[in-house]
Amino acid sequence: MGHVIPLVPASPGSRPPKPDWLKVRAPGSPNYTRLKGLMRDLKLHTVCEEAQCPNIGECWNHGTATFMILGGVCTRACAYCAIEHGRPAPADPDEAARVAHAIHTLGLSYVVVTSVDRDDLKDGGASIFADTIRETRARLSACRIEVLIPDFQGSESALRAVLDARPDILNHNTETVPRLYRMARSGGRYARTLELFERSRRYAPEIPTKSGVMVGLGEERDELIATLQDLRRVGCGILTIGQYLRPSAAHAPMARYYHPDEFRELKERALEMGFVHVESGPLVRSSYHAHETADAYAAAAR
Repeated sequence: MGHVIPLVPASPGSRPPKPDWLKVRAPGSPNYTRLKGLMRDLKLHTVCEEAQCPNIGECWNHGTATFMILGGVCTRACAYCAIEHGRPAPADPDEAARVAHAIHTLGLSYVVVTSVDRDDLKDGGASIFADTIRETRARLSACRIEVLIPDFQGSESALRAVLDARPDILNHNTETVPRLYRMARSGGRYARTLELFERSRRYAPEIPTKSGVMVGLGEERDELIATLQDLRRVGCGILTIGQYLRPSAAHAPMARYYHPDEFRELKERALEMGFVHVESGPLVRSSYHAHETADAYAAAAR
């Protein structure tokens, strides 16, 4: 692929300037302010804020958000992630009801529910995911629900508990190529990620699966293509590809920026592999345009 944009060496503690295609307007619309206030009132976390998502202004302006359950402290310390890690508080048994109440209050037709990793919990938090799906459907039956789940340390019973609650889409991020897992994904295992999709396909083949990959961590093109082929082999049908942006100098270094043309080329290649729908671009994140992605997948899969 062409259009390689190398990083310019920067002084210690500074960040290289972002290309124009990565610059976004600061959030501040009335709907953004309203949604932020509701999250604070209900003591809810969103991955939009915790992970410093660049699309928060756009998504919240349209009244959509990715709810992050199981608290705001992760038991893993992935090198690319801005979410706080450490020892989390006990799981809140009322959290599922509070999230469902927020979704009902907003009148949302499509939501994404994700979480921090909770390796301290016996089921990794799977029961809270399932409760959130059921509580939401009890209040707003027409709402479609996508879950972006952790790997539950490879527990098949935990995965089945989530699938039994019947999410509309099961999402789990692959994040990077297998060579970089040891550096980037604390506690993660590439084989475990693929196994999750394979188990989902066997147990609930009617529930579409989705995954996201970051670029710019130092992966080679052939490694990236092989990773996408692995995901297709285990039945993953929806794919997101986005640029890694280093949250701080303490996080994994960024090897380079990808040009928008490279993202278009990756999308074309992924579609050729058989992915039903692909979102690929510098600002794409796993939950970016999730509603539109689900609609496009459903239309293409007919």
